[in-house]
Order: sequence, then structure tokens, then C-alpha cells
Amino acid sequence: MTRRVVAPLTPSPSVVAPSSAAGSLAVSVVVPVHAGGVAFVRCLDALARLSPPPLEIIVVEDGASGAGSPCYAPGVRVVRLPQRRGPAAARNRGAAIARGDVLFFVDADVAVPETAVATVQACLTDPGLAAVIGSYDRRPAAPNFISQFKNLAHRFVHQQANQDCATFWGACGAIRRATFLALGGFDERFDVPSIEDIELGLRLSRSGGRIRVRKDLEVTHLKRWTLTSLVTTDVWQRALPWSALLLADGHIPDHLNVSRRARLAVALTTILLATLLAAPFIPESALAAATVGLVLFVIDWRLWAYFAAERGWWFALRAVPMQWLYYAYGGGAFAWVWLATDWRRQRASRLQEPA
Repeated sequence: MTRRVVAPLTPSPSVVAPSSAAGSLAVSVVVPVHAGGVAFVRCLDALARLSPPPLEIIVVEDGASGAGSPCYAPGVRVVRLPQRRGPAAARNRGAAIARGDVLFFVDADVAVPETAVATVQACLTDPGLAAVIGSYDRRPAAPNFISQFKNLAHRFVHQQANQDCATFWGACGAIRRATFLALGGFDERFDVPSIEDIELGLRLSRSGGRIRVRKDLEVTHLKRWTLTSLVTTDVWQRALPWSALLLADGHIPDHLNVSRRARLAVALTTILLATLLAAPFIPESALAAATVGLVLFVIDWRLWAYFAAERGWWFALRAVPMQWLYYAYGGGAFAWVWLATDWRRQRASRLQEPA
């Protein structure tokens, strides 16, 4: 598949990034949106309260329906793409016209804190740092259990991660504009919300760029998840393409959702499912399943304690099967991609053999 680009990722000669007062970095906020709705209005309200304010706020309406024609505040730069191209292309289009030293990407379904720009500027005063990402806060807007679970689990991973990582996060992530342009921006083959930010982070890390998780840079997630939307999105838009990316890269980094502990948990979940399925036919499998389940529970004890501290033990207990389900379909997706990749490799090898 060839790479599609909606606009050049090099600025025209007439566009010069202005210098900022007091030597601080000028920050351009870029927000891709498609049919944003009420969440997008709240996103814009939060951006309007930033202190200090960014150099500019660029909204890229991705497709004809765009953002539902909200009332933009004066000074917001709006770019409209005639056809939906996905957040990767929309962010690239915003980056191509940005004038700041730093590109601060914000999703249309998050609300940033007032201090977000100041935090980004303070972090990137380190000249050896190329990018910084944040995390969700502990107050997701949707009150249902699935939304609370997904948000808190995501927050736990980012808050417990090492300070330096090898991934980027498009929901709340800032990167030096010169570095972003040199990398060629987001890969527009991801034409739906997917792992375009993770892929960018891997390229940035491989090129020697340092990415930092700033744990006090927290944003409120405004999305409402259901079990169906969660599993569908996690499998088709994240687990499958992420597995393909890791296998193509040939290296699995030890951080965030693919840490060694997470990989061990996935392996144990696979064994747990196998022993549970075998239990009706092999009675001893029930004892093995109980043992594996106990080990799996202990491995994630910090996660359960975190859930309990945030929402109580009843919430934490309900989160256990949800987390194990996450491990199961994540591991299943990786196995599927690995088998498919191996089958294609063997088939190509047979076709190349002399008759």
C-alpha cells in the first residue's frame, strides 16, 4: 500500500515560526475532528481556557460532516478536508500550516487542563527531548462501568510507566515541529483512528528521539464506551494492526501495554482459557485453572489495588474479568497475525522453490 499525503509536510518559504516571548517555545495546538458533537464543544471550551494560551489552535475538520458546525472562538484556525481521511491525515494537514516550535496534538474527545501548554513548554526546555505525552485523568465523563474501567486501566498503564518510552499518544502528545516534519508525519495508511500515533513513536524512537511520559499532564476523556465498541475497537483498530507493526519491526519494547509483565499475563490468560475448556473432560484441569487464575490475579495485584483505591473493591472485582478478557483478545490477535505472517512467509518460500 502506498503512502498518501494530503499536504506537504514542509512549510512554504513564507511561513516562519515566530520566536516566543521570554525564550519559551511557541506551541501550536492541532485538533482533528469528525462529527465531534458535545464532546468536541467541551474540548474547545477547555482549549479556550489554556493559560498561557498557545500560539494558535488549528482545528482540522475531517470530512464533509466535519465537526457538526460548532461555533468557533475568534482566532481558531479551521481547515476543512472535503473527504474523510482519518486522524493521521488530518493531523498532518494541521501540522503543515502550523507556525509553532511545538505541535501539541489533542483529540476532539478530551478536555485539557489550563496548565497543559505550560507543562509542555517546561518539559521540552530539555533540548535532548523530542516529544512528551500525557495520560487520562481519574475523572472520565461517562459514568458507566465500561467507560470507567477502560479510562482507569489506560491511566494506570501510563502512570506506572517508565518516564522514558518509545511510543507517542495522539490524544495528548506534543512533539517538536522540526522533528515531526523530518519524520514525515503520521502514516496516512491508517485512515481510521488506529495506531498511527504508536507507529510514529516507534519511528521517532528508532531515529534516536527521546519521548517522555509526563504524568502530571492529564486530560479528561469524554468518550462513552460500551462493551461492544470497546472490544471491536481494541481488536480491529488496535490489537491487530499493533501486532502486525511489532512483528514487522522485529522488536517488542518493554513498556506500557507490551511490557514483559503484560506479555506474561497474556500467556497465563491463554493457559487459563485452555485449562477451563479442558476441565469438563480432564478433571485435573480445574485445579490447574484455579492455580493459573490465582497466579494471574497476584501478578496484577497493583492494578486491582489501584481500582479499589479509585472506585472501591466491588469495582475492582468486576474489573478482573474485563482485564482478563482484554488479555485474551489481545493475545488472540497477536497469535492470529503471527500465524498469518508465518503462513505467507512459507507460501512465498514455496513459490520461489525451483520446479
